[in-house]
Amino acid sequence: MGQTTRREFLKGSLCALCEAGILVSPLSLAFAGQKFNPSDPHVKEAYFYEKLKNKRVQCNTCPNRCVVEPGQRGKCRTKINLSGTLYTISYGNPCTIHADPVEKKPLLHFYPGTKAFSLAVAGCNFWCLNCQNWEISQTSPDKTRNINLPPEQAVELAGKHKCHSIAYTYSEATTFFEYMVDISSKARKKGIKNIYVSNGYISQEALDRLCTVIDAASINLKSFSDKIYWKLNGGHLEPVLNTLKTLHQRGVWLEIINLVIPTYTDDLEMIKKMCGWIVKNLGPDYPLHFSRFSPMYKLTKLPPTPVEILHQAKDIAGKEGLHHVYVGNVPGMGDKVICPGCKKPVVKRRGYTLLSVDIKEGKCGFCKQPVSGRWE
Repeated sequence: MGQTTRREFLKGSLCALCEAGILVSPLSLAFAGQKFNPSDPHVKEAYFYEKLKNKRVQCNTCPNRCVVEPGQRGKCRTKINLSGTLYTISYGNPCTIHADPVEKKPLLHFYPGTKAFSLAVAGCNFWCLNCQNWEISQTSPDKTRNINLPPEQAVELAGKHKCHSIAYTYSEATTFFEYMVDISSKARKKGIKNIYVSNGYISQEALDRLCTVIDAASINLKSFSDKIYWKLNGGHLEPVLNTLKTLHQRGVWLEIINLVIPTYTDDLEMIKKMCGWIVKNLGPDYPLHFSRFSPMYKLTKLPPTPVEILHQAKDIAGKEGLHHVYVGNVPGMGDKVICPGCKKPVVKRRGYTLLSVDIKEGKCGFCKQPVSGRWE
């Protein structure tokens, strides 16, 4: 997409759909002032929930397991109880779409140099104090400007823009689970890959369903402390660790992101324990990205992460046995994939621009050592 802005891409995408004979209507504050109706195309019965007494329901999409009274919503703001039936209001109404380099997800070992058609619907099941997309994550689909984009049209648009994959990103993908699963199912039939970009806070039953249609996951492991998880993000650690283990067991390509936040997640001993857990439970070959924190949202008084702390975290991860460790949000520190055998760079980038790939049939082009990932 070059230097195309998200606004320009969206405008071009709408034009492309119109030219293709597909009706696309922007939804301005889609449900504002209206009573939710199950017949609305953006309202769909949830895939995972349980009916309780007195028309209450329990959502089973994520570990929050919200018990929702009639007329009320769950924590994520996207599930609503209508007369004893749980519905999602985040179906076919993304608030943002864009074609990104797949490296931006970030995925550095997944078809480098390709584009990912990225979309999001408003909502989240966390309340992270440091959220970088809080304008769409900490609200609901009835309070954002949206696009009418059913699953089959999302897949068609991804194909028109020559995207190798579709990424469910920007907000929390689990909160628009039904939309994501239906797009992914249709995309697979067209040979388009699917990427789950998430905090990993998803129920086991929902994850089992998702693993049948996704190809890669970029999971934010917020910290390695349950206490910090609750204080910083409003969730718990164990369900995320279970998600990582399931993705590994199901053969989904996985890359892990850990945002290093001063006074919260910059404890080097905690980072060491986290890296040790990854090696023991997932193996040494999944990439780990340490990302630099920038002050935003409710943590504007904190300083950016010192680069030296990121260097130390990377060194610790290497000593614990991880083969591929990257530093994000620092120029020049996440642009090469190094062969774990001969230590030569087998993928070179400048920013998000791919320069070269020396991997053949999954092996280093120099020493023939296998390099973990998904390569063309």
